[in-house]
Amino acid sequence: MFGRILLVTLVAVAMWALLARDSDAGGSARSYRVEPGDTLWSIAASSYRGDPREGVWNLRKVNHLTGSTIAPGQVLRLP
Repeated sequence: MFGRILLVTLVAVAMWALLARDSDAGGSARSYRVEPGDTLWSIAASSYRGDPREGVWNLRKVNHLTGSTIAPGQVLRLP
């Protein structure tokens, strides 16, 4: 009986560890004030690792941008 309970518990913990994802709830949100000459591409390239295209997509999504136009002085949330 004890063995079955232990086995079920271990399987449940293993499944939770494999399927758990980051909820993005931790950490403080960062922000960035757009400077003259900045583009979404340049901000994404300097703020994210990897492919800047994904960073541009995330910036547009988080900041509810319908296009790629940004203005100096605009404050963007960095996901």
